[in-house]
Amino acid sequence: MTRGIWLVVFALGGCTAPEDGPGPAQQGNATRFLTEPGGQEYARALESRAFRFPEDHAAHDEYRNEWWYFTGNLRDDDGRHFGFELTFFRLAMSPEPVDRKSAWGASQAWMAHLAVTDTGGREFMAAERFSRQALGLAGSRAEPFGVWLEDWAATGDGPGIPPLHLSAGTDRAGIELTLNSTKPMVFQGDNGLDPKGPEPGNASYYYSFTRLEATGTVRVADETFDVSGTAWMDREWGTSALSPELAGWDWFALQLADNREVMYYRLRTEDGETSPFSGGSVVQADGARIALRPRDVILTPLEHWTSDASGARYPVVWQLDLPGQDMTLQVRPYLQEQELNLTVRYWEGAVNVTGTQSGAPITGDGYVELTGY
Repeated sequence: MTRGIWLVVFALGGCTAPEDGPGPAQQGNATRFLTEPGGQEYARALESRAFRFPEDHAAHDEYRNEWWYFTGNLRDDDGRHFGFELTFFRLAMSPEPVDRKSAWGASQAWMAHLAVTDTGGREFMAAERFSRQALGLAGSRAEPFGVWLEDWAATGDGPGIPPLHLSAGTDRAGIELTLNSTKPMVFQGDNGLDPKGPEPGNASYYYSFTRLEATGTVRVADETFDVSGTAWMDREWGTSALSPELAGWDWFALQLADNREVMYYRLRTEDGETSPFSGGSVVQADGARIALRPRDVILTPLEHWTSDASGARYPVVWQLDLPGQDMTLQVRPYLQEQELNLTVRYWEGAVNVTGTQSGAPITGDGYVELTGY
């Protein structure tokens, strides 16, 4: 979604931050960084485009920001649950390559986030890395697909994205996963052009793989678990900023047990209202997409959690009503403590879904992201 935490913290210029995260004085709210306008010299998402693959799976350096977002819910043979997030962010420091004599010179900066939720162990781990796009330290390629920051990577075997191999870890936790798509990619917004506000070019190009079959291992400390489950991939790029009146967003990516998916993001204004540029999708079992507009969704927070680390108060239990689908969903976190208290602070975590549609029960899993709190 506007999951674009395209963190201007990249202005740190490619330094590696401590994996335990910065101190409070160093942190920023994600939304504050997103209100910085992109320069007019960058390319902008102004109109629908013909997507080109495999080229569009790789970076678009002429746009200011870009990300590859992976989340998923996994279980071992005993039913122990794990959630994961692995994200790669690119930020252009110049719209065109700059000729520099040093091999360390770069026009692109990168950041990656890794988070692992161990529900059985009641533990949440989050880490971050930074690098510049120089000397092969970070970058992307179209064929075979790859995006990486040092030894954290998402790589493919050929020109398409799936099958994908995710590899990332720290001394506290790590993942080694293979993802295979069971449904075609979904173009979000208007055939892939997703406006975030009324300003010209305040939009991104956005597509998703909403149902990826995941197998592999999750490591927690020195213990490794064989796991399987489902994952989700979001791809966005553009040169946009949040409109000044926006405070943040609430983003939901829900995978239902009947092979449907619900994605919705609510852009919140400073006075708590829903921006008309909020939106989402219901993806049917056959891959067909039903667009969601703000009037199609009723979001109601049911319970809040306050972080001991940051003092932020997040709505972590929700009711999501889709009256047009006769659907009501309750969304609950596997752990309340899923705040990434890193250079940029936000809550993103694995959730369980229950509910009904036309009286029939619904179950599922998913991920929720909350910013601006």
